[in-house]
Amino acid sequence: MSLPLHRDQWLALAGLLGVAVLCWYYLFRLASDMTVMTRPLTAIHPVSFQDLWLLFSMWAVMMAGMMLPSAIPMILLYTRVATKATKQGIALASTTVFTLGYVLVWTLFSLLATGVQWGLAELALLSPAMVINSPALGAGLLIAAGLYQATPWKDRCLEHCRNPAEFLSRHWRRGATGTLAMGMIHGVYCLGCCWLLMALLFVGGVMNLLWVALIAAFVLLEKTTPLGTRAGLYTGAGMIAVGILVLLANVAPLS
Repeated sequence: MSLPLHRDQWLALAGLLGVAVLCWYYLFRLASDMTVMTRPLTAIHPVSFQDLWLLFSMWAVMMAGMMLPSAIPMILLYTRVATKATKQGIALASTTVFTLGYVLVWTLFSLLATGVQWGLAELALLSPAMVINSPALGAGLLIAAGLYQATPWKDRCLEHCRNPAEFLSRHWRRGATGTLAMGMIHGVYCLGCCWLLMALLFVGGVMNLLWVALIAAFVLLEKTTPLGTRAGLYTGAGMIAVGILVLLANVAPLS
């Protein structure tokens, strides 16, 4: 049975949930006016730095809103350790530093995702609704994501995310720089779990908030509940099946 939360953990939890709610509010505001997001991809004029910054901001906020809830167990455990150490006269970096390291990894991923989205748009492979318009490419992403669910790399990354105490004992570092590095290492393992799931945003729609929420909920289930492993394998099999069906449905009939 998990230990009851103390005051600092409640404050950390409130802060994390508050940031996540603000991120989702921002996404809802963007989704309510899709012309703001599609203009950089459909305008005749060359894409400007402002256009790319808008796309990057969208991805960075989306990743924070999707991934921070799944990192709550790890962050709360670090908060407990830091609070206990402080009471013993050992100063540790704040929870904010650890969280910033985690978010930094997903921010860098957002930079990559921005480039991918821009590239897909330039190749005319992305619809104004930010959905891949190539059935073969979409099916390929589904099959790849499904296969990845059963790989040892996925299992290894998922184990680190599911076992906060073991992660901290293995990767403990002192000082603000060390704490930032710990947060980043956790972010890298989390990225290793979820990067192909994030690629599926291009299949269901980058600004389809129901699709975004479903992926975020799956990540949370997979990382924080005992059903995660089985659910991941079953879902992976489903992704492969859907991908194959999409391919078969779009194969040109033989004459």
